[in-house]
Amino acid sequence: MGMPIGNLRRSMAIIYGSNLYTVVECEHAKLARGAAFCRVKLKNLKTAQVRECTLRDSDNIEEAFIEKRKLQYLYRSGHFYHFLDLETYEDLNLDDSHVGENKDWLKDNLELTGLFFEHKLIDLELPTSLELKVTETTPGFRGDTVKAGTKAATLETGIVIAVPLFITTGEKIKVDTRMRKYLGRA
Repeated sequence: MGMPIGNLRRSMAIIYGSNLYTVVECEHAKLARGAAFCRVKLKNLKTAQVRECTLRDSDNIEEAFIEKRKLQYLYRSGHFYHFLDLETYEDLNLDDSHVGENKDWLKDNLELTGLFFEHKLIDLELPTSLELKVTETTPGFRGDTVKAGTKAATLETGIVIAVPLFITTGEKIKVDTRMRKYLGRA
């Protein structure tokens, strides 16, 4: 017997149709006199492909038990990103497709969480916010205030985000990794 869909929540790992997925988004719904259902966006943890579907209690869903371990990002070589397991000091790697958009945030020695299924590294979980240096942005002007708007800034990892006009090149800022937004000066 599978898990009830009412238990589904974001970032949960599940086994569905003999594939391992992580729940990217889920929206629970119930029709009058009808059965409950859940619209989900699932990321396949083996292929990294994302699919959208509707799940019902009749679908056979099991929760997958994922182990979380602290990792440190080391370097990239070709299509692979190398990480150090901070418990075992083992060198682990993930390819481009599994790292996905997380690559925008990887900087040398960054500590993050590795998700393991059956002792194999399958995905990464970033800190919700990071402090990054602004490597390039247009200069601010005298009189620029917080409410005056935004400009583009390139950060040390190469990602470009919108920042307030008073932020200058070389400054360290705090960024939300999920929303890809400026949070404040570091």
